[in-house]
Amino acid sequence: MPTVGAVRITSGRQDPDAVRALLTALPDWFGIEAAIDSYVADARTMPTYLATGDDGTVGGVLLAHRHFPAAAEIHLLAVAPGLHRRGIGRALVGACEAGLRAGGVRFLQVKTLGESRPSEAYDRTRKFYLALGFTPLEEFADLWPGNPCLQLVKVL
Repeated sequence: MPTVGAVRITSGRQDPDAVRALLTALPDWFGIEAAIDSYVADARTMPTYLATGDDGTVGGVLLAHRHFPAAAEIHLLAVAPGLHRRGIGRALVGACEAGLRAGGVRFLQVKTLGESRPSEAYDRTRKFYLALGFTPLEEFADLWPGNPCLQLVKVL
C-alpha cells in the first residue's frame, strides 16, 4: 500500500461517514447538501480509496466508477482542507490508476466544473488534473443544471 508521509493509501474499506465529514469541510467544492448526500450514498457501494493517518483519521477519499470493462471514472476525489498540496490527491489517483490498470481499464475520466464558470477553487482542481496527465475533452452545458461540466480523460 502506498504511503505519503504519515498517510497510508488503502482500498477496499468504505467509510461513508468520513466522506460526509470531508465534503462538509470543503464548501468551495461541495456546497450542495443534496450532492453531498448522493456522494455519501455512493460511498456505500463504489470502490473506495482512503488516505488515512497513523491515528486512523481519514484525510482523503477517492471513489471510482467502472462504466465498461476498459473505461472508468474518478467519481469523487476529496482531500481535507489542511492537507492540500501534500501529495495525498496525487497518491489517491495513483493508487486508483494502478488498481484500474491491473483490472484491464485503459481509459480514465473525471468531471469537474468547467472553465466557463470562474472559480478559484476549481481553477486549482483543473490544474491538478492537467498536472496528472488528464486532457480536457468536452465541456457540457446541460449535464449539471446551472454548472458547466468539463470532462477530462487519460489513457492508462
